[in-house]
Amino acid sequence: MSRAAANGIELEYDLQGPARGPVVVLIMGLGMQLVSWPQALVDLLVARGLRVLRFDNRDAGLSTQMAAYPPPRLSQAFMRAAFNLPIAAPYRLEDMAGDTAALLDALGIGRAHIVGASMGGMIAQTMAARHRERSVTLTSIMSTSGARGLPPPRIEAFLALTRRPSKAASLDKLVAHYVHLFQVIGSPGYPTPEDELRARMRTVLARAYRPDGTARQMLAILASGSRSYELTTITAPTLVIHGKSDPLIPSACGVDVANKVPGARLELIDGMGHDLPAALLPRLAELIEAHCRSAS
Repeated sequence: MSRAAANGIELEYDLQGPARGPVVVLIMGLGMQLVSWPQALVDLLVARGLRVLRFDNRDAGLSTQMAAYPPPRLSQAFMRAAFNLPIAAPYRLEDMAGDTAALLDALGIGRAHIVGASMGGMIAQTMAARHRERSVTLTSIMSTSGARGLPPPRIEAFLALTRRPSKAASLDKLVAHYVHLFQVIGSPGYPTPEDELRARMRTVLARAYRPDGTARQMLAILASGSRSYELTTITAPTLVIHGKSDPLIPSACGVDVANKVPGARLELIDGMGHDLPAALLPRLAELIEAHCRSAS
């Protein structure tokens, strides 16, 4: 893995695949790291001739931590969001989309296929709307427009996401928390065995754990509000993938994104929740590759 200066910060990234292959940028979700994109998915995309770029978002993994800003009071931010009041934040999703564009600049990549999952989907949407000349296609996975009135998360999913261990928690306790989280929000039709999930979480958390950064990313989501209008301005061919059994961002949110992006194609997957289960990776790779090729 490597590091690049981009947009006034440094981003940890990983680039795999043929030098002349079409570039696919994978943008991960809230608090997650580039290694949260399964290597098996990367391998499948590379085998299809694509060049895959993963990176840690700001405030996650090994990229720059925005430590000059204190941890936000999210309870106040959620309250202000509920009443559609402005929210102050050190950065917003548009800044994170700017990170993506700047990373492409740093690597000498003119245009790319933009793929994002969850919060990464929100960043990818913003990238496609605000950096149209850089976005060949958009693939938004298990994400939302942020519009008011959409179905909220199931209460058990929301609580599992927001009730985090203390900063002083041991690695074992952190692993147990994230295993529980992904058991709650994961795919009921494609459950990940607990021992496999535990090993994966231990590897990810041993690499980095940035709870204050995750809180600032959540604040960025809340402060950014709805992307409903921006979605109508997207010109890149768009694919929306969403699980029918997603308890964190319900499938109606994916339908809403597809309805707002002109000409978008919607792919709803039975039994898929808010994760990337191994059994679905071949299908996801096929969908992404076909969408990228259709625009070439």
